[in-house]
Formats: sequence, structure tokens, C-alpha cells
Amino acid sequence: MARKALSEKQFLVQRFSKTTLRAIHILGVTGAGGGILMHVPQDQWLVYWIMAMSTGAAMMLWEIVRDWRWLIQLKGVLTVVKLGLLCLFIPFATYKPELLITVVLLSVIVSHGPASLRHFSIVHGRRIDGKKEVKG
Repeated sequence: MARKALSEKQFLVQRFSKTTLRAIHILGVTGAGGGILMHVPQDQWLVYWIMAMSTGAAMMLWEIVRDWRWLIQLKGVLTVVKLGLLCLFIPFATYKPELLITVVLLSVIVSHGPASLRHFSIVHGRRIDGKKEVKG
């Protein structure tokens, strides 16, 4: 069944919402990342960590609701891998800087890699395109 195209107003609201969410996420990542890399006490960067994790979860949910195929495309799979690396902060706390750097590098690959990489399906073994997305 074909989906109705977004009106210009709906498109602008979605675009602004996604851009705002991403901006808050980047602020959270930089605040928490700076604290981790500079060995600042956790209580001084925890609010940034919460900001990064909550907006990251919201962006993941946005993508999954928009198109479930995001979960089998490399961009979704690598996002789940990044979450796994973040979970390693607890058992491997002394390696937080290295884990964080790995997560940031994966983020750049996912965000700025070619579409053929981002849209590669680990299930199909080839690029699959999902629904048209609103960039943010």
C-alpha cells in the first residue's frame, strides 16, 4: 500500500525535530566524551551521558518505527554494536576512553559512509533501500 506523501509543513516539522534531536545528541556525546577522555569525575559529565543515551535511544526508535529494515542494514547493525561497546563501560571501566573512541569512529563510518555501505543488508548480502527518510 502506498504511503501518502508528507505535506510541506509535516516535512518541515519532522526535519526540524530530527535535526534538534541530533543536535542535542551531539551535545551530550561531546560533554560525556570530554569528561571520559579528560578523566573528569563522573558526576560532572553524567547529565551529558544521560542526554546522549536518551536522544540516541529516541533516534533509534524513530528509525525502527519509520522502517524496520534499518535493523538489518549496516547502519542499524553498527548502532547496536555501538550500544554493546557502551555496555562494556561497566565491566571494562579502565578502557572507557578506548571504547568511546571506537564508538565515535563507528559513528562517523555509519553517518558519512557511502549509501552502499550504510544500506547494506546483513540478511540479504546486498544493498537494500528502505522508505524515503527525512534527513536531519
